[in-house]
Amino acid sequence: MTAGDASSSFRSASSEPSIIPSNLPLLSAFLAFALAQFLKLFTTWFKEKRWDSRRMLGSGGMPSSHSATVSALAVAIGLQEGTGGPAFAIAVVLACVVMYDASGVRLHAGRQAELLNQIVCELPPEHPVSNVRPLRDSLGHTPFQVVAGAMLGCMVAFLMKSSI
Repeated sequence: MTAGDASSSFRSASSEPSIIPSNLPLLSAFLAFALAQFLKLFTTWFKEKRWDSRRMLGSGGMPSSHSATVSALAVAIGLQEGTGGPAFAIAVVLACVVMYDASGVRLHAGRQAELLNQIVCELPPEHPVSNVRPLRDSLGHTPFQVVAGAMLGCMVAFLMKSSI
């Protein structure tokens, strides 16, 4: 390939007008994240019988938006570039780390925050820690929430691939 070939192929690729980026893995990941966060409104209503728009911005809950994001990314890369490349390997490892963290470390940190909040509530009012703002306890996900998020991410990537 000569320098002229490279510059002409660059011009032809960059001259395509496109309003939406054509990066399937990136679009799949963002769409899966947004959809998972939006679905939290309905799963919160179903579980607690109340609408809580703050769930769309927070972590934790059903389905796991982190799991949806990384699984959509990995599946979209696998569908677009194949499963034998290094990009797919990186995406799968990233997905495993994120999902393990969501259902392990962050879940248990949230449970510890719940217990600490209960302890602080039971302290006498004159205790120096009694008026500390409560810790956020909705940090992680149950394994079921992680699996639901991963399935959502896979479906989004497959639907995005089939719509192109």
